[in-house]
Amino acid sequence: MPIKRAAYKAIRADKKKHLRNISTKTTIKTLTKKVETNLKSKKKTDLEQSLKNLISALDKAAQKGIIHKKTASRTKSRMSKRVWQAIKK
Repeated sequence: MPIKRAAYKAIRADKKKHLRNISTKTTIKTLTKKVETNLKSKKKTDLEQSLKNLISALDKAAQKGIIHKKTASRTKSRMSKRVWQAIKK
């Protein structure tokens, strides 16, 4: 158990950060699944909008330090590539 008062405060702050991080990561996974389902249905407008939402969420998460910047960049690149290939066909 912590001895100092600041340690208790740090534990509370860590819990809040942990919940925020989990929430953000869950949102990213959900948006990724939406892009995947739209890839199968091949609706162009839905596909572009879902990709736009995913990219926005990834950028925000990377900016806040929830995921690494290069992880966000790699994910955006791969999804964009798949989406544009599907739109071309």
